[in-house]
Amino acid sequence: MVATTNASSKPSPSAIRGSSTMFHRWAAAAAAAAALLLVINPVSSQVSKEQCDDLYAADATVSSGCNKTACELKGYCNIHSSTYLEGKCCVHAGVNVNFLAFEEAPEWGPRLAEFKKCTGANVLLTYVEGGEDNMAKALLEDVGSNDDPNSGQGIYDAYVVQGPWIPAAHLGLKNLNDLIKAFQDIIRFDDINSASRSAVTYGGSIRALPVDSDNIAAAYRHDLLNKYQKWYQDTFNEPLLPPNTIEEMVTISERISGQDHDGDGEPDWGFCLTPQTNYFQAFLAPIFTVNQKDASGSTGQNIFFDTDTFEPLIHNPGFKKAVELYWRYILASNCQTQTKEGVKCDRKSAFPTGKCFGVISMPGTMNNLLKEGGKYAPPPENRQDQYLEEGQYFGRRIVFPGSTEVLDWGAKGYPLMKCTDNTCPNARTIEGKVINFSPFFSEGGEALAINGKQSKETAVNAAWDLMTWHSTLEVNLLPLAGTYRRSQTTPEAVEALAKAWNNTVMADDLNAVLVEYFKEPSDGGNPTQDFFVVGFSDYNEALDTSLHKEFLLASTDTEYGLFNFADPNKSIKVGTPEFEERYATFIEKLQQRYDEVNSRMTGGALQQLYNWREALDMEPKKTMQEICSDLLAAGDHAAFDRLECNKEVDLGDLCQYMKEEVEAYQPGACAGPNNNAKIIAAVFGSVIGAILIGGLAYLTYRRYQSYLRIRKAHDQLMEATINESIRALHQLDYPLHLVRGDEFVSEGKLVRHEILRNTHKLTVLDSLADVDAFIAAGKHIVFFSHQWTSFTVPDPSNNQYEAMRVSLRELAKKNGWDENLNDVFVWVDYSCIPQANPSTQNLAIRSLAAYASSATYFIIVAPDTKHADLDDNCDITSYQLRMWCRAEQVCHSMRNGTEGMYLALGGGGDLVPVNTDFFQESLHVFEGQLTCCRLEHKGMSACDRQSLVVPLLGLYGELYRAAVDGVKGGDAESLSSVKAFLDEIQKHQDSVFPPTFQRVMWRKNKKVTEEVMLFGDLIERMKHRIDHGQGFSYEEDAAGTASTKSNDGSSSFIRHGASDFLRHGSTIRHGSMAKSSNVQVETAVGTLEDHIEK
Repeated sequence: MVATTNASSKPSPSAIRGSSTMFHRWAAAAAAAAALLLVINPVSSQVSKEQCDDLYAADATVSSGCNKTACELKGYCNIHSSTYLEGKCCVHAGVNVNFLAFEEAPEWGPRLAEFKKCTGANVLLTYVEGGEDNMAKALLEDVGSNDDPNSGQGIYDAYVVQGPWIPAAHLGLKNLNDLIKAFQDIIRFDDINSASRSAVTYGGSIRALPVDSDNIAAAYRHDLLNKYQKWYQDTFNEPLLPPNTIEEMVTISERISGQDHDGDGEPDWGFCLTPQTNYFQAFLAPIFTVNQKDASGSTGQNIFFDTDTFEPLIHNPGFKKAVELYWRYILASNCQTQTKEGVKCDRKSAFPTGKCFGVISMPGTMNNLLKEGGKYAPPPENRQDQYLEEGQYFGRRIVFPGSTEVLDWGAKGYPLMKCTDNTCPNARTIEGKVINFSPFFSEGGEALAINGKQSKETAVNAAWDLMTWHSTLEVNLLPLAGTYRRSQTTPEAVEALAKAWNNTVMADDLNAVLVEYFKEPSDGGNPTQDFFVVGFSDYNEALDTSLHKEFLLASTDTEYGLFNFADPNKSIKVGTPEFEERYATFIEKLQQRYDEVNSRMTGGALQQLYNWREALDMEPKKTMQEICSDLLAAGDHAAFDRLECNKEVDLGDLCQYMKEEVEAYQPGACAGPNNNAKIIAAVFGSVIGAILIGGLAYLTYRRYQSYLRIRKAHDQLMEATINESIRALHQLDYPLHLVRGDEFVSEGKLVRHEILRNTHKLTVLDSLADVDAFIAAGKHIVFFSHQWTSFTVPDPSNNQYEAMRVSLRELAKKNGWDENLNDVFVWVDYSCIPQANPSTQNLAIRSLAAYASSATYFIIVAPDTKHADLDDNCDITSYQLRMWCRAEQVCHSMRNGTEGMYLALGGGGDLVPVNTDFFQESLHVFEGQLTCCRLEHKGMSACDRQSLVVPLLGLYGELYRAAVDGVKGGDAESLSSVKAFLDEIQKHQDSVFPPTFQRVMWRKNKKVTEEVMLFGDLIERMKHRIDHGQGFSYEEDAAGTASTKSNDGSSSFIRHGASDFLRHGSTIRHGSMAKSSNVQVETAVGTLEDHIEK
């Protein structure tokens, strides 16, 4: 059963069930009444323009539903200082959008009415009866399940959703990636906090647009803190301060509990709460989440399940510590009284009494707990405001406390370790304590999604316009919204919020909390994500039942309950033998319940593990077969069995490339089929021998067929890799960002990408065709290649920047360019690659080879500089040792030659052309040093070497094709230019393009050394393809986008190389081009098993 409202009014849900028909009847009746009034009271001849417009608008509403003339004259689309709807008068006239929601909000009515008045869209809002509890089911029924593409009722076009509901229905929700990219300047998706972005992203696809952020914070009573200050100091010999750690919060709560806050002679409580799984999980987060994301993406750290085995993360000392702290907190809270009395332990009923010293809560409820006159706030008569000093306020929100101890994810069993600057990279040092903070973003908050399966295009467009318009409005105007963007934490935004609330302290406190919560991981942000997988509510129910209903708040008379209903002070305490015994039972029961939930899920625990990795957006992506193969490689046979991997992988096939690991799991699984032949022949004689021979022949045939399948799969994988290398030559995975030369030299230092982006100082080229057109228009691109001289910023001494600035001016002078540098554009990593968002940063890094090869000039910047964090000297020698530095050189030179390559060594020296000897060393890219190898790939699933195979293979193919075309076309000059590169490569092919390499990995705390394919036979395959004229081409729009096309429509092209290096009869341009069984086979397009036919 549902309830409905529409854009023109906001009556209660129960009053307007089925009101779509009612609305049209009402509109018709209103029009008839208006016509009757015109007959009875004829309009005066002196009608004002405004009256005429009103009458015209009323008449048009009856006939077409939208009056474009009135809309434009009255400015109906210029609403609330937002310009997004300008020019959209009546653009959706007559379009109906059915919108499903679960929670009423007073802002829906006016916003939908305004949207209708502007666009003409009739948005019919329907509420799910039963609210949030029934919304997940209603969403799935309407969108349909991922498993059945024909499922789903398709009644609704858009939805209000929460993160946990998305995984089960994500394939039916519209993928918003392309829309968000197209509307990025308006949507500003990166401005939304990272946790909310993660909540709506599944498997790399964005399925909803956040409008809220649900996180957990704490609050304390400032009046009571002042009241107890002297007593606390005298009694405990320390000041009473707001807690920074969970341990401090629990200790304060225990000490304050039993005091008489309100003078009624009754003992009162410490910090209050409502016992819920999300509040317990807030206790887990700072202990578990040390560094959830790094530059490569998700680290897999979470508070729920292991990302390799799907083992629940409950068998470790960190989980036990969180349970102990949480139990101590409960015993000092409102639960000691309310639970004893048989009523619900509830912060909403406890806090208004004035008996709570503090509280933990979600943001919306927290506002109502702390705001003067709030629904759950203590009134003045229940407070101790006489202890407040001038300017102080009774309710103070704070960041949820952190922990000085965290899990050691690199050690077996995940023991606890002390936080240090090294072990807790995102920690803060407060009063000598290194504290790890990790706010828990419970459920992710509300978001808006579109039906991507059944909705009409007109409804989709209208729904998107509504969502995009909402993205431009102030948060206080939006239904269901709370502060969720970083831009909403600016001083101006805080001032506006303080004015709306009439409370500066509350606004400042909220801002201080959210500034910390909304930090990007690259800036020290460390949020913990909720469990966004299919079955979210089932897992939550399992935890709630075991933790609250049967353990903490269950009677001591039950199997493993801790609460003494007769006298809560006699409840079973932490540290006692009885607690230890009952805790062990609790863990056992919780494990059983989780296993039961897994068994009910489609695909079992293995599918759930795959889903969880997708929700965490872990890279690289792993198929379920790869997950199982990795478990065998790590020797984790228990997890292999528990996930029922035997149902997913064929051990016989695995024998082909991991025989040793398969045999360790199941001895004899890879043995030959003729072990018993002699015994059988001796017993059964020649007849049975003949049968055996036939059987052996059959098995040999099957083995040969298996070999053919694997060989075919290998061939497919190699060809797919070659195709990908050719594609990569002609497409950017992330746009090329450049800084104009005059602005680069005026900055005075290397400036972070996000700062340049937000101040509109970046020039963006979306495709390689755009790059070609850009250079054809007379622009020059200078690529600065350098090494970072600290772990956190690229150039703390500014030595490299000064060398860049001087070399840029010298290059301009050498080439006779305008000294203003208006036509010179700079690429340098810190300014031109995203630093805050790991996902976009990875895309840009994948495009690094294309960036380097696209530049017209390449300058190596390597002045003598001390490394800020190491006692090392950084110079041209250390630069040349780095693999990425070599790779940038090779990517540029293989396409452009070396004539435009220079060294800038600082000290006032001139630009020095790169000599042949220097480049010959650079050509040996894979002999360079890598940080990932030094760290033995801990927490990583691949080596950076592997990411360079595709771009270098493609560039080699282009170079080799140039040579072939030079021979065929008789272009001796071009052939001579290319020959030097190819001769050097040919002499050292196995070191320039190593077939395999030894990779050291850590799996399940076990060091593993494995031989992994790098280039294999890809070079020979590429040569064969080109020698035989087979497919080295890629079709794309070579003209570039509209922004890069010349005014005269000319399609002529000026090649952007610094020399005529690849001059071989036709202009070269982007996008227009006439194993051993123990070797792991992995490429950028997949692994060998991906291509084996089942």
